[in-house]
Amino acid sequence: MSEYSAVEAAEPDTVWTERASYIDRVPRPIAMALLFAAFIGIWQLVHVFGLVSPIILPPPFEVAEDIVFVGKNLFSGGYMLVAYWITFKEVIYGFLIAMTIGFSLGVLVGETSFGERVVLPYLVAIDTMPKVAFAPLFVAWLGFGISSKVALAAFIATFPIVVATAAGLHVANDNARMLFKTLGASRWQTLFRMKLPTGLPQIFTGLKIASVGVMAGAITGEFLGGGKGFGELIRVAASQLNTPRIFSLIVFLSVMGLALFWTVVWVERRFVFWHKSSVAGGPGL
Repeated sequence: MSEYSAVEAAEPDTVWTERASYIDRVPRPIAMALLFAAFIGIWQLVHVFGLVSPIILPPPFEVAEDIVFVGKNLFSGGYMLVAYWITFKEVIYGFLIAMTIGFSLGVLVGETSFGERVVLPYLVAIDTMPKVAFAPLFVAWLGFGISSKVALAAFIATFPIVVATAAGLHVANDNARMLFKTLGASRWQTLFRMKLPTGLPQIFTGLKIASVGVMAGAITGEFLGGGKGFGELIRVAASQLNTPRIFSLIVFLSVMGLALFWTVVWVERRFVFWHKSSVAGGPGL
């Protein structure tokens, strides 16, 4: 091996390398388990020292017992499974409607001058309004059934998708635009073959935000408009000061929310595998 080859083999491929900090080198499952254990430990200490009334903040073991009870009811096909299924349908229907409307409006705003100059100011004005205040209107228009909850969930989840889609369409640089124009690509070809693929990271960011907001919309709709879902069970438990039941129901709702969020992340990793979305350089969430 020549001297030049030996030096080339010893040197890294890049001049600058990113070194992970000590805490970043801890395996993710271990770090998450330690953080969860610390949270439970602080919670137990608050109970032991009597800093908060157990009626307001029950001890962790009481919540754990109630989680087991709710879990048994769900897996045995009890009344909680029916309520869980109703909330699940509200969330899924709301998310699908939000994706359809949000993506369409995002393309309109990001691709046309009419959308940017005329439609966008109205969308911004609506987005600044307290969306929860629309719940009584949706109940009056659509009734106390599942439709009003789906409408509120979709209403809350639509705007992040609109903004993300419109922003994503502007990501493509001038060189790419000039190349497509030189090749004689039509407006639709430029949109579907250049702008949308380039803007996918921004679009998926909006979808992830929407997947979290749609859950809040469905539960808020059940709080304010009745219904038979998990939100109604939480409202009943709150009226009885059954705080362990409230915590356990929230835990199972978070499982539903995480499932939807991770589904979006899974799809993102399949279609946007080339995008760096985490501090550590990996695919992120």
